[in-house]
Amino acid sequence: MKVTQHIKEAKDTLFSFEILPPLKGKSIQSIYDGIDPMMEFKPKFVNVTYHREEFIYKERDNGLLEKIATRKRPGTVGICAALINKYDVDTVPHLICGGFSKEETENALIDLQFLGIDNVLALRGDPIKTEPTFRPHKDGHKFAVDLINQVTDMNDGKYMLDDVDLEPTAFCIGAAGYPEKHFEAMNKQTDLKYLKDKVDAGAEYIVTQMFFDNQKYFDFVESCRKAGIDVPIIPGLKPVKTLNHISFLPKFFHIDFPEALSKELLKCRTNEDVEKVGIEWGIHQSKELKAAKVPCIHYYTMSNSSQVKSIAKEIF
Repeated sequence: MKVTQHIKEAKDTLFSFEILPPLKGKSIQSIYDGIDPMMEFKPKFVNVTYHREEFIYKERDNGLLEKIATRKRPGTVGICAALINKYDVDTVPHLICGGFSKEETENALIDLQFLGIDNVLALRGDPIKTEPTFRPHKDGHKFAVDLINQVTDMNDGKYMLDDVDLEPTAFCIGAAGYPEKHFEAMNKQTDLKYLKDKVDAGAEYIVTQMFFDNQKYFDFVESCRKAGIDVPIIPGLKPVKTLNHISFLPKFFHIDFPEALSKELLKCRTNEDVEKVGIEWGIHQSKELKAAKVPCIHYYTMSNSSQVKSIAKEIF
């Protein structure tokens, strides 16, 4: 079932969350352990992120450099299939531009269609640690809008193998939105233009990057509507969990903490203190968003569901 259909049929704000594939060497049980506590809240869909391999270059005895994979996560497609089989829940696999050719993307989409998966979230993706800036695959896409165009083409029955008569896909396409502006955009207006381009290309709903000030989400939605973006806009929340998050989240995601939250975080001396504040703030945000009748609240769990479960108990 498509995300947009879930939203259309819902009588109240929906609950959904996102997980990361486990690092290599861990079994699917590590995924189940994070999802099991969340199922009592009846999520309508679960997002599964996509990750590129990461590499280092190690000098060999002959002086040449050897490329060694240091970080690899199991395939998102397979994880989605496992979740559907175990939980009978819709999944939303992420598709990214970086590290993948157009042909590889098409093959992934064919696999997803074969499995009966109706949704994808199309993203450009971040640069890997060895890249100072994002570098697209030489045979891939540079921007998320290009990836969306490929999925839309397949929905229209247009494949790269245009001499073969293939069945059209029917994916519901999601895109990312940034209430505080994507850090690479020149300003909020250009960021809105790029988002409008993604919707015009075929994106049917938007999921926002995490934010901690609900007013920024409300202002973002209003700006989108004025720009002619009329698709559902799902707020994405991530509770602060550790002392490291206090500096890491603003730096890495280019977001701000509101003054009331920052005052509480400055009082924290341990990770446990931060986790408690994160839960309390997550409950505060979620209650306000639900009262505003947002279509769905989407939680970034980073595959650790304990905080989100504590929040969801108070909301759903």
